[in-house]
Amino acid sequence: MSDPIKVLLVESQPLTRFGVRAVVEQENDIFFAGEADNASGGFKAFKENRPDVTILGLRFPDSCTIDDLDNYFISDAKAKIIVLADHAGDVEISRALKKGASGYICKDIEPDELVKAIRTVASGRKYIPDAIARVLSEHLGQEDLTATESNVLRMIVGGMSNKEIAFALDNSENTIKTHVQNIFGKIGVSDRTSAATLAIKRGLVRVDL
Repeated sequence: MSDPIKVLLVESQPLTRFGVRAVVEQENDIFFAGEADNASGGFKAFKENRPDVTILGLRFPDSCTIDDLDNYFISDAKAKIIVLADHAGDVEISRALKKGASGYICKDIEPDELVKAIRTVASGRKYIPDAIARVLSEHLGQEDLTATESNVLRMIVGGMSNKEIAFALDNSENTIKTHVQNIFGKIGVSDRTSAATLAIKRGLVRVDL
């Protein structure tokens, strides 16, 4: 009989940690190796426990998981990581997968699907639920925003006018207007409110609540 799949959970919300642990501990072929509630503690536990599968919450007060994924793979090139997010923001999914994540799930996942995700990733395969795969396919082929456009969009989400953005970035207002129109064209909207709403929904702009 093969050894059980060793799982590490790194997640800031206590109730989510409790739920994931409760599901995992019901399975005979999965062993709950430990948990952490912040990014630094999670990485330390990862290095100490060397889990077969690591479930990482997307955001912590001290870090964002996607920004930290490189550290995990530098520590262990064969690390198998499932990102656990609040919602299916397609930009964040793409970034996580490009960084090397093996799976991406949301917190409303059913218990049996969580177990399936762990087993799938442990076997060396990717796990992307159908609902998240549909989100990705809806935006397949859309152009990426430049660094400047992403910064401008973040300011739009923050409620800043073109004049205020121009002052903040030390650009002319006409230059900012051009950036704004380019942003609208790339994400398929026609006004600032729609741009802000879509940016948050798709994960184009990080919003820390």
